[in-house]
Amino acid sequence: MTRSLAVALRQLLLRLSWVLPLLALALLAGVAIGETPLAPSVVLQTLANQLGLGNYPLDAIDQGIIWNYRLPRALVAAACGAGLATCGVVLQALLRNALAEPYLLGISAGASTGAVLVALIGIGGGAISLSMGAFSGAVLAFVLVVLLARAGNAAGARGQIILAGIAGSQLFNALTAFLITKSANAEQARGIMFWLLGNLSGVRWPAVTLAVPVVLLGLLVCLWHRRALDAFTFGRDSAAALGVPVRRVQYVLIGSTALMTAVLVSLVGSIGFVGLVIPHAMRLLVGLRHARLLPASALAGAVFLIAADVISRTLISGQVLPIGVITALVGAPAFALILIKARRP
Repeated sequence: MTRSLAVALRQLLLRLSWVLPLLALALLAGVAIGETPLAPSVVLQTLANQLGLGNYPLDAIDQGIIWNYRLPRALVAAACGAGLATCGVVLQALLRNALAEPYLLGISAGASTGAVLVALIGIGGGAISLSMGAFSGAVLAFVLVVLLARAGNAAGARGQIILAGIAGSQLFNALTAFLITKSANAEQARGIMFWLLGNLSGVRWPAVTLAVPVVLLGLLVCLWHRRALDAFTFGRDSAAALGVPVRRVQYVLIGSTALMTAVLVSLVGSIGFVGLVIPHAMRLLVGLRHARLLPASALAGAVFLIAADVISRTLISGQVLPIGVITALVGAPAFALILIKARRP
């Protein structure tokens, strides 16, 4: 076991040797580009000042924009993109369905309902955090979707998981709308509705300290089970025949995806299609082996969502679009293409 762990860590460090520079460049671009463009040198000098590595004479406003606003936003965008893409890879392998991802399976909708319950009604009297409420909603939504899909399969229908996910999404979206209408005032309703479409405007450093560790931990757990995920692509029976403890691995990986989705939804709202588009694009580039697919998808998801955030801030002068609008504009056509390809004989 110790030797296996050492080999896994060495392989992970080799992959990080090219992942981290690319991610650093994407973060630099995400911080520098905006309605007020800032030179990359100013960004780097601000980081040096804040980390105690230099004392460059910089404009206080520029430093405040970089350190207090754009850098936390870019880091959380990267964490969200990496986490959602990882969740998509895992769910597609476990369910053997090319369309599986947190948004389409209703997990994001359930997490949104749980977070709104805590935020508006205060379930738990303050003892339950927003993320815990979102996690409970995500797990409940996934259990409901699986039960609906199994009922459909028992009735003789095949491939019901996505239809069940759409039904679950509509149910939890309706519950969320009901809660907002019943319990929120006009200002709260406007803020929550904007947040539900994906909103990074309120992200600050506390969100970074929550999102980044959770996503890194979830990615490490998934990488640890990379061989099991390879086996699951051939079905549960094949995985069991190869010695994979099927039920335990399913619980661990589904729990990890639910936790990542819940934390990210509680911070930035529901962002769709990242977990659908990125894994398929990366399979074309790096193949099907999850040892390469997971880190590649995490990196591509991080870069994609940083780019989407930049576009959401700069597309319309003086206005910030919900980031979910940008991802949907890219993801909806990709969803159609994947669906058409899946239906071809």
